[in-house]
Amino acid sequence: MNYNKKSIEDIDVAGKRVLCRCDFNVPTKNGVITSDKRIVAALPTIRYLIAHKAKVILCSHMGKPKGEWKPELSLKVVADRLSQLLGQEVIMAADVAGDDAHAKAAALKEGQVMLLENTRFEKGETKNDPELSKRLASLADIFVNDAFGTAHRAHASTAGV
Repeated sequence: MNYNKKSIEDIDVAGKRVLCRCDFNVPTKNGVITSDKRIVAALPTIRYLIAHKAKVILCSHMGKPKGEWKPELSLKVVADRLSQLLGQEVIMAADVAGDDAHAKAAALKEGQVMLLENTRFEKGETKNDPELSKRLASLADIFVNDAFGTAHRAHASTAGV
């Protein structure tokens, strides 16, 4: 059976902007990550993309902010931890698929990594809003779903994009 699905090893990612949906829904206490297992689980894919000269754009949800910006659910703590684990800067976007995300995505160089803000800060994320899906898709040339634990959800960043 052929489902027309490819792995990142089947695609030339060099010089391309790759939107990678990760599962960074990590537990925190007082703004500190208490388990980074999910971040560590994404490292092989992220390192592969870096090594193959992709311009890496990561996205994830964290918690249930219900379409509202909640500072305690910002992915900034994830960006900081990811920077430590990768040994390189992870550029943090101030939004999910707005002006800041688009400007930073356009400026990415090969091997650089950027993290979008919490996808669930957008009301359309859990509703699989077509407009949000289009805005996310317009950030990149290639989409990789590395978030197996969220693949069953019909959300804009998993199914719609």
